Amino acid sequence: MRAVKIKKENLFDFLEAIKPFGDLWGPVKSGDGYVLEKVTDYSNIEMSALRTRIPFKKLLFPPKFTMFKFDEKGIRSSDEELPRQVIFGLHPCDLHALLIMDNFHSLHYVDPYYRERRERTAVIGLSCFPDDRCFCKATNTHYTEKGFDLFLTDLGDFYILWIGSSLGDDMVRECPELVDEEVTHDDLEKYIAWRKKRESNFKLKLDFTGMPSIMELSYDSPLWDELGEKCLSCGACTIVCPTCPCFNVIDEVDIGGGTGERTRRWDSCMFREYSMVAGGHNFREARSERLKLRFTHKLQAFVGAFGEAACVGCGRCIGACPVDIDIQTVAQNLKGEEVKA
Repeated sequence: MRAVKIKKENLFDFLEAIKPFGDLWGPVKSGDGYVLEKVTDYSNIEMSALRTRIPFKKLLFPPKFTMFKFDEKGIRSSDEELPRQVIFGLHPCDLHALLIMDNFHSLHYVDPYYRERRERTAVIGLSCFPDDRCFCKATNTHYTEKGFDLFLTDLGDFYILWIGSSLGDDMVRECPELVDEEVTHDDLEKYIAWRKKRESNFKLKLDFTGMPSIMELSYDSPLWDELGEKCLSCGACTIVCPTCPCFNVIDEVDIGGGTGERTRRWDSCMFREYSMVAGGHNFREARSERLKLRFTHKLQAFVGAFGEAACVGCGRCIGACPVDIDIQTVAQNLKGEEVKA
């Protein structure tokens, strides 16, 4: 990884220069929040956006897509042409989530649909300052030195542009006249001061020390029944979570019966039907069991399988749950802190 500088006034020219690398997606204003949308007018990009309602995962495995089509003669591809894309504005927590998703879809079982989209995707990260929902410092995901091709750190009238991959280097080489290769000692001092200021701005302080062991010891805790009584099983927490990968596979056959297609759609472990099997038996009929499954996956099981928790502290679940059942309230309750959902 190496660093160069780029003046803020040159950013839009830089984004224009890298158009050959794919369609640009970035955070834009929508109502009282932000959404990740394809951008052609760079002035619409919200540089101060902290989190989009739906995270980047929608671009790597869409909410619904066709896996393949079939007829009496056999199976054929979906004929869907996947465009190249550049995702702009991912903060460190989302970059950690991207690494988690890369591992999940590649290490034990390779998901070809995810991998194909991922290989056609460039990632430009962006620095940020936390708000009262950010707890990425508690999950140690508030900084990252990988997971991006380029990363912009805002230091006032210019950005430090970190180059994290050969693809990122290729992007910079498209417009060498827009970047400054000389990073000075004064720039270093500004960067250190910026990091100290950002560290001091974290408001939400959570302690996840020993959480996998606490989850194991709390498997039969009455807390799950208490939360299950309040949970609406709406699935909002899983939809907005950048590391939730659950999906369902559905065969859709035309009325004539001769042709059809297999589609993949987002699903949620919080839905009652998710754990239903042939014969109508449901392994997790109770909402309390579904809640326990979700948080066990996030805070314990994923640690055992991949060496890290599947929560990056982005704060989306805190804003999404209508009855305040989220990583924050669950972790605090499990550690003996009285927090009402």
